[in-house]
Amino acid sequence: MTTATAIPVEEHVPDRPAHRDPNVLRWLGAYTSSMVGDSVYYLALSWAAVQAGSPSQAGIVMSVSALPRAVLMLGGGVIADRLGPRRVVIGSDAVRCAAVLAVAALLFLTSPGLWPLALLALVFGTVDAVFVPAVGALPARITGKDQLGRVHGMRGLAIRFASVVGAPLGGLGVAVGGAAAAFGLAGLLIAVSLPLLITVRVRELPGDDTVGTDAARGTAWSDLVGGLRYIRGHRVLAPLMITIALGDLGFVGPLNVGLTLLADRRGWGASGMGWVLAGFGVGAGAASLLLTVRGRLPRAGLVAGCAVTAGSVAVGALAFVPTLAGAVAAALAVGLLTGLSGMMCGALLQTQSDPAYLGRVTAVSGLVSLGLTPLSMPFSAAAIGAWGLGPVYAVSAAVCGLGGIVALCVPDLRRAELPR
Repeated sequence: MTTATAIPVEEHVPDRPAHRDPNVLRWLGAYTSSMVGDSVYYLALSWAAVQAGSPSQAGIVMSVSALPRAVLMLGGGVIADRLGPRRVVIGSDAVRCAAVLAVAALLFLTSPGLWPLALLALVFGTVDAVFVPAVGALPARITGKDQLGRVHGMRGLAIRFASVVGAPLGGLGVAVGGAAAAFGLAGLLIAVSLPLLITVRVRELPGDDTVGTDAARGTAWSDLVGGLRYIRGHRVLAPLMITIALGDLGFVGPLNVGLTLLADRRGWGASGMGWVLAGFGVGAGAASLLLTVRGRLPRAGLVAGCAVTAGSVAVGALAFVPTLAGAVAAALAVGLLTGLSGMMCGALLQTQSDPAYLGRVTAVSGLVSLGLTPLSMPFSAAAIGAWGLGPVYAVSAAVCGLGGIVALCVPDLRRAELPR
């Protein structure tokens, strides 16, 4: 574990509401700053890659980070569980900050071409494989289980804020000083998270006495196999992972590549696509705000299953509504329902997992959401070109709906509750 003050879990009852807990708010500030920095970084990377090479070369640079993130994600979960998530998050942010600032300095001094951009993308992808599981495992160590639902709502609001603010900030950086200035801004935003994370206090959880003791925990491989075996044998986590995988698989293609093609074929243009995305963002933000205010929703498993199922209908409707206003309304429903189901699933992952396995559980979930489902985007684009928008959206909605059916048909998941 880290050298931070550790609070035994049994001595921390009752917990103050997460939105009034300075410790949680410091974590939230660090997380928000880091996510805004990420948004600025991705814009700066895409701009610099386009300026330094051809569109196809820029596409390769942008995709370089995907492979190490997917391949190394499960190992990142083992590292987060072995070393403690706070230590891993701090180290990951420090590496990301140093790498981005180094490239900013290089671009300011010279024009090195694509190789430093590709190397930066590779570093980011590798570090993300460790960062994502650690970020997912950290909330359980800064607040009580009864506040994890609210924390997920707050985290959702931070993500929405970063997506709205990050792109304009990155564009401003490029306009003022080019890609070098934008990378510098991204590095500074990530750097802001470091002092906040250092001041975050973590609590001891069962099994923390073995963290960092390899002799007590066995080999890294045995930890990985043990984590996968733990998930497979868990009566809630196993079907929950299937629900998450099917929901994401049916959602990612239509809301990324599919939406661009839909706006083009309907004649809505870029502004119309922007309105549809805005509708989705408002819906997702409303779901985050609901959970932030309420803290928990009763019958979380049932709510998640119903939200995934209803959300799949809204996903399918996007391809059939004839007007832009109808598409915005459908996207609003998609954002609200998928946002709600995503936060319910995330909170259940946190509360149902044994603390000793949280990093590995988050790694499996992250591998599905960030490593595997993006691979469906080129297939979605090819399928739309071959069969049209309607059939592909209908199949995607059916896949997404299967995730909801799994949640509703497995009794242990359907009856799962968030702690009070």
